[in-house]
Amino acid sequence: MSARYRAIRVAVIGAALLAAVGWRAADGTSRNPPELFRLPDTELIPLAWSDLDGWAADDHAAAFATLLASCRAILPQVLSRRDVKPMTVALAGICRRARAALPLPADRVAAFFEENFRPFRISRLGGDGRGFLTGYYEPIIDGARLPGPEFATPMYRKPDDLLPGGKRLITVGFPNKGQVWRHRPPKHKLVPYFDRGEIEDGALDGRNLEICWVKDPIEAFFTHIQGSARVRLADGSFLRLNYESNNGQPYTPIGRILIEHNVMPRDEMSLDRIRRWMLANPEEGRDLRRQDKGFIFFHVADLANDDEALGAEGISLNAGRSIAVDKNVHAYGTPFWIEAELPIAGNGPASHFRRLMIAQDTGSAIVGPARADLYFGAGDEAGHMAGRIRNPGRFVMLVPRELDPSVGTTHVPIPRPRPVVAVAKRSPAAGSTESGHASSRHRPGS
Repeated sequence: MSARYRAIRVAVIGAALLAAVGWRAADGTSRNPPELFRLPDTELIPLAWSDLDGWAADDHAAAFATLLASCRAILPQVLSRRDVKPMTVALAGICRRARAALPLPADRVAAFFEENFRPFRISRLGGDGRGFLTGYYEPIIDGARLPGPEFATPMYRKPDDLLPGGKRLITVGFPNKGQVWRHRPPKHKLVPYFDRGEIEDGALDGRNLEICWVKDPIEAFFTHIQGSARVRLADGSFLRLNYESNNGQPYTPIGRILIEHNVMPRDEMSLDRIRRWMLANPEEGRDLRRQDKGFIFFHVADLANDDEALGAEGISLNAGRSIAVDKNVHAYGTPFWIEAELPIAGNGPASHFRRLMIAQDTGSAIVGPARADLYFGAGDEAGHMAGRIRNPGRFVMLVPRELDPSVGTTHVPIPRPRPVVAVAKRSPAAGSTESGHASSRHRPGS
């Protein structure tokens, strides 16, 4: 069996082996984990730090500061037992060690990650080993607290008749995905919530749900895709809008529709290209936007004008270091090393992107173990960069050493040798018997 095949096999079955053979903590002790660390439909291949292209040259201090920000959310969740998933619990331990190490000299930060994590290349089981990257940003748009001829597109807060869940309604929290319902009088039958077209046609009028009104319906639509915005008011102040909930209708990528209808080729697709097409075709653009039936509701975030947007983890994002991941697969605060060639500089050559990122957000279109949205910050320039990113990439997840799935394989008991068995060997001539032993070909692994 080749070393590469052994590595793949160890990585795929390692998590399952932990249940049977125990769990080794960072201090070398072995004990049973409170819950098995699992990543569904995921292939993990252990790597050495030297396998990470550009690792030594990265700004580890920036990644460490982003991890410390996540710790502000992770530690209270584990302390209150609101989140006891193995990854989150292990990250809480690392957070404690990170805080105890402060102030950490810049030349020791890389060593901190290397001592507390182990790198694993991560991909979808059965895939080609690559992940997929997109980008997102926070728009800065003009708006007003009151409607007028110039400001006619409302941004809504969450309605009080929005009911998450299916037959058994969820009453705590609000999902990022899944069906959302409302009661329809007179029998109060549960029906799907209003879609984008119905809301734009006035389904929520007269309910005092408008937070503000913005000038450009196209920018309002892109704000729904991004999940946050800085609304610039006439007096120079800002309203900070952040994602609150959604209408439960499916998200439809309008870029895909334009590609399928041969409006623009796939290799020209970007948010800027879509925006220009909508400006040139206002009626067709309005109809296109309504094909995305999903609709986002916001709340006003208590953020300073220059603070970054809040991620789903509940803390401000860090431009260039924060990513959105599939929260059904990954825990917030998980570090990822990402390698890709990205068109960050526009028409210039692709940029070598080699960077340690921290999972701090999620999104309905972010699905799978090797899928991420890179956060680029706020404003037009960030939007231009984010809108160009639709690229494959290599994903390396940094797994806390307490959860290292390959550690368990070192404790797998070797099967006992098969017992010696007397076998009868017939003589060709006389039919007599002769004792023999099981040959070495029966040894496991030979």
